[in-house]
Amino acid sequence: MAQDGSEELRVGQARGPYDIDALATRPQELENSHLDLGSVLVPVVEGGQVTVEMSEAHQPQNVYLVTPIGRISVSAFAAPKSPGMWREVVRELAGSLRDDGAATSVEDGHWGREVVAEMDGATHRFIGVDGPRWLVRCVGSGPTENADDLARLSRAVLSETVVRRGSEPFPPRDPLPIVLPPVLAEQVAAAQQQMFADPAAGQEPTPVAGGDEGTTDEAGPVTGGALDQVAHATVYGENAYQNESDAAVTDTADEAATDAAPAESEVDEEPQPPSSGSAMQRFLRRR
Repeated sequence: MAQDGSEELRVGQARGPYDIDALATRPQELENSHLDLGSVLVPVVEGGQVTVEMSEAHQPQNVYLVTPIGRISVSAFAAPKSPGMWREVVRELAGSLRDDGAATSVEDGHWGREVVAEMDGATHRFIGVDGPRWLVRCVGSGPTENADDLARLSRAVLSETVVRRGSEPFPPRDPLPIVLPPVLAEQVAAAQQQMFADPAAGQEPTPVAGGDEGTTDEAGPVTGGALDQVAHATVYGENAYQNESDAAVTDTADEAATDAAPAESEVDEEPQPPSSGSAMQRFLRRR
């Protein structure tokens, strides 16, 4: 359940996604547990990797947490003061995915509706939560045989995600700005120069300087927290990290999220009570 600022919360209670203004936890305390992307602070997964995908114009397009069972991305969007935007997005997203040939269903999850699309042996789960003037969306993508585990992990990540909306006005459904950590921004800038000089270079992963271990999928996971994962991140050119079905699903999702804002809609059904304990710990115990 998204928080409205009526009580102080601390990250670690698995009661998010949290609005940063409602947190007693300071952002500095999350330096090694969360990947700070400006508008969202996303908890990294132990043994995972951080990857950045560049657009055709060589600009950062997607940031992924890559895990042994699939990859997860979290992004935030501007929303109206009244809740209900995710409900509208679900309808449009499910319809668009079906039109693109994906086997699509809508399931009830912890926060409400989740969109699940299957295509070419991969399962993509879209989870959204309405917050105070923001909407946060988590996408988990991986082999269908890992779908149940990846769904639990995606919910665990979202339950500890923090949204930093800011006070700037944005039209509803506009993506909130992503700001890369300085170390990662420097390496992305270096990758941009390389891609502009040699367009073919964008089709190969560009590991971040700082060590040889954990810099690519083939090299294995990074054992440390957010600081180590950022220091060993990998930059990819447009769709170089995705297969064809991944790219189609991602494009459809982005279009649905950024379509013209809907009219004011009614409040969604009564939300489920917040989970207790650590969702991440529960996931790890079940493995």
